Amino acid sequence: MRRALALAASVEGTTSPNPHVGCVLVKDGRVVAEGATEPPPGRHAEAVALANAGDAARGADACVTLEPCSHTGRTPPCADALIAAGVARVIVAIADPDAKVAGSGIARLRDAGVQVETGDGEAGAARLLEAYIKHRTTGLPFIIAKFAATLDGKIAAASGDSRWVAGDAARAWAHEFRTKVDAIMCGVNNVLLDDPQLTARPGGAIAGKQPLRVIADSRGRTPLTAKALGAGGRTLIATTGASPAAWRDDIAARGAEVAVLPAGEDGRVDLRALVRMLGERDVLSLLAEGGGVLHGSLFAAALVDKVHAIIAPKIVGGSLYPAVAGEGAARMADAIALRDVETLSLGDDVAFIGYVR
Repeated sequence: MRRALALAASVEGTTSPNPHVGCVLVKDGRVVAEGATEPPPGRHAEAVALANAGDAARGADACVTLEPCSHTGRTPPCADALIAAGVARVIVAIADPDAKVAGSGIARLRDAGVQVETGDGEAGAARLLEAYIKHRTTGLPFIIAKFAATLDGKIAAASGDSRWVAGDAARAWAHEFRTKVDAIMCGVNNVLLDDPQLTARPGGAIAGKQPLRVIADSRGRTPLTAKALGAGGRTLIATTGASPAAWRDDIAARGAEVAVLPAGEDGRVDLRALVRMLGERDVLSLLAEGGGVLHGSLFAAALVDKVHAIIAPKIVGGSLYPAVAGEGAARMADAIALRDVETLSLGDDVAFIGYVR
């Protein structure tokens, strides 16, 4: 199962909206074939492994990181393929939460006389598929709030300059992570201050698959010259009826999509409506990269699932440009706490990675 999990991890970011899954076929104590999910509309991990195994699949054990599907979608049911291949036993890390499967894949295998065991590798598979699991159980994307801040919590200097808070190693790590998400979002203030491209550029080269670029811009302030409207993938600007109709037309003429959404009590885009819309569009994972106003609104709405906080050993001082803006917690006891926190050294910077309690 460890090998199956590694195979699944190797294709993370390439299979959405399908889950990234690994499958290993073992017979007489040796691996006879393996496979990982292909990009849509490609094959699922089980189909890849079975094709690689050929006749050797008969009587083999299949280790799979997610319950084999039992319905016909872009591809035929994997449970049926395993049965037809004569696999003797299937070891499943976790059941599939998708309502189209939800235990029916395991039931179909058992009804056909295939031995099924569950639970081996469960924690690792759940961690790998955290975005898929949330989307399939709630309809909403898994949201990661990411920011690079100084030791005193600032994401920019007093002038608004933020190049660069963190160092080269941290930026390289961030770009590599962008290749694994479905969408990346920022607020219009971030566009006006930094003019980000919002693209994944691992190793300095534009990645072949780019996340959807999402800009929250309630009043229509994104300039037509913004880099996020240029080459590098699709762009969606979420706005409200307060934005000028002419501006919306001009943005659409630049090739971006404009979504007019309800405004919250503060007059800004209703973020709950935005993330629901993204979930309906099969966005499983959403990386929110600020600025502080957007992060504050996401935390206030209890929409953040995970945090990637890169802390640089610098002091800016002053009261401008906090990593998370808004009213803030009145008492320390009310502060948002993280669980299962991991730290990662990135040159002189340190990344804190954890889940919102």
